[in-house]
Amino acid sequence: MRVFVTGASGWIGSAAVRELQGAGHQVLGLARSDSAAAAVAALGAEVHRGGLDDLDGLRAAAAGSDGVVHLAYHHDFSQMAEAARIDLAAIEAIGGALEGTGRPLVIASGVAGLAPGRVATERDEPDPAAHPRTANATATLALADRGVRSSVVRFAPTVHGAGDHGFVARLVDIARTQGVSGYVGDGTNRWPAVHRRDAGVLVRLAVEQARAGSVLHGVAEQGVPARAIAEAIGRGLDLPVVPVPAERATEHFGWLGGFFALDCPASNELTRTDLGWEPTHPGLLDDLGKGHYFRSTTAA
Repeated sequence: MRVFVTGASGWIGSAAVRELQGAGHQVLGLARSDSAAAAVAALGAEVHRGGLDDLDGLRAAAAGSDGVVHLAYHHDFSQMAEAARIDLAAIEAIGGALEGTGRPLVIASGVAGLAPGRVATERDEPDPAAHPRTANATATLALADRGVRSSVVRFAPTVHGAGDHGFVARLVDIARTQGVSGYVGDGTNRWPAVHRRDAGVLVRLAVEQARAGSVLHGVAEQGVPARAIAEAIGRGLDLPVVPVPAERATEHFGWLGGFFALDCPASNELTRTDLGWEPTHPGLLDDLGKGHYFRSTTAA
């Protein structure tokens, strides 16, 4: 298959590109900048220059492909509504180009906040008011009625691995700055996690096999206790591990405070059954134990 991938130079996207190519697929990767284009080319993929606001370009790339993986997103927390609007327009443009073809469209979403305090499953539907992006997943699934083999992969909030600059790397940087590795409250709240390479495999399986209108969970570990994460970071940095009262979470962790306090376990049972996906790479605590998160201030 020839697969058009947006976000091809990104953290999950680059893993998905490698996985798709390793399975014999050809990849056309969207690149907004010169640096992104160079990164996509270095992966061995063909480059399509443009951004999410170039709707005509998205339509053309999708129409000339056998399937689309849409992972690009403007992660600007100060303009969430605008980012969601741009994303929805891109999904509608791509979906329109694929309409009636039966070709796959795979997009990314998340499990955080899906079912607070209990284990979320693929059958759970998010609260439409929870995030402006929620409507975009709904719109993608609705494309199944228009002849698109659409699916939504809800990823764990922590997609980890060597080179990660995301949430876990940020927790490491905060621990360095504060001189302690903290967790919120009693630290029993649970964070799902998935290794980046396992995430790439799931994207490839979704392209190849996912049923139209299906929801998948990119979650390898149902929920790692926040205290265990803090303890692993403490060991890695040789810092004390301390509880942070909920009312001080934002003061200690910044914007990440409320997020790190979430209890958001999620199951992958239906995804594994439907696609035969079996995560094989290290779990989050084992990955932290390898030491690569602690070798620089950027956790590269």
